Amino acid sequence: MSGMEWLNYHHLQYFWVVAREGSIARACEILRLAQPTISGQIRMLEETLGGKLFTRAGRGLVLTELGQVVFRYAEEIFSLGKEMTEVVQGRQLGHPLRLVVGITEVLPKLVAYRLLEPALQGPEPVRLICWEGKLDQLLADLALHRLDIVLADAPMSSISRVRAYSHLLVESGISLFAIPKMAAKFRRNFPQSLHDAPFLLPTDNTVLRRSLEQWFESENIRPTNAGEYEDSALLKAFGQAGCGIFAVPTLIEAEVSHQYRVRLVGHVPSIRERFYAISVERKLHHPAVLAISEAVKHIQPARE
Repeated sequence: MSGMEWLNYHHLQYFWVVAREGSIARACEILRLAQPTISGQIRMLEETLGGKLFTRAGRGLVLTELGQVVFRYAEEIFSLGKEMTEVVQGRQLGHPLRLVVGITEVLPKLVAYRLLEPALQGPEPVRLICWEGKLDQLLADLALHRLDIVLADAPMSSISRVRAYSHLLVESGISLFAIPKMAAKFRRNFPQSLHDAPFLLPTDNTVLRRSLEQWFESENIRPTNAGEYEDSALLKAFGQAGCGIFAVPTLIEAEVSHQYRVRLVGHVPSIRERFYAISVERKLHHPAVLAISEAVKHIQPARE
């Protein structure tokens, strides 16, 4: 048999850790091996694959074109191996399946719940662990396999250094809400009624803010900026207090109306909010994530 058929997965793992950490010295600390050992194993892997995997860049290492290809496959191989171990051990010991999710700060909490709910209702018990943060930090944790997936309102940027894949889960139109008295006033002659109306906006680092501004422009509407909020729950709280009209995904309009005691002003179906699961896998494999992916295909936005 050829060397390719007898690929040494220990060598591949050492390469993977070095590529992930960016230096042999850091890999030595993690693997608790001497530098000559790791360097020698990587040279043997290069001989097996027939090419260089790294080049030097200052004091660090940079992946060659071949190295980038091998790293992408190694990411998938070891991610699958980790999942297999967790799933098998969990099933054998009767433990719940562990799902660690990163949720971007700008993602509405009710949307996060709607997306994650199917994982909790599957045939197997799931222990859900949720972390919230900025996308860059969550992606860094994802690359280090501290997270299984990241939920976001936008796909991965093409300039991101993290090797990961965006999986579209669901998309939704937009619904505008306000307290009952305000909703009744601005519902008449909608959307032209929004001209000069007090509007609570998401901050300009969100996809929704940019989409709303484009829609205002297309409809020749200039609402009054009554406040900007990064946290969607805080924005809704000010909306509940009567400070202005606010936008939410139609996906969660029934929950928002009930929870915040607000009423519908109007729908904006032309604005599409899309929600993604970002993972280090080209294909989703985690059983709980697959349950989410399958279930959200059938989510129908509720109406009042």
